Amino acid sequence: MPIRKMLSSSCLIVLAITLSACAGKTQFRSACDKEIEAAWSELSIAKADGFSGTVSYTKALGLITAARTMQGVENFDNCYNNAKDARFYIRESRKGQ
Repeated sequence: MPIRKMLSSSCLIVLAITLSACAGKTQFRSACDKEIEAAWSELSIAKADGFSGTVSYTKALGLITAARTMQGVENFDNCYNNAKDARFYIRESRKGQ
């Protein structure tokens, strides 16, 4: 009996930790969404200047795609970082760098 009770207690502890970890993933949710929307709107109006600008534009598009993927799997901190980096490359594409 004590082993069975200890096993069920352990299962409850593991379940509680798992659920609390999932609940903590929402910290960057709104920031991720805002950065992706801003990057996407900047990308659609960006004018790449020269070959270097086109390379930066392509990097930005890849980062936005990665950010959308991270958003889909609820990895919001990486989503935010990818979208922020994409906005940097969009600015660089306009400068031709």
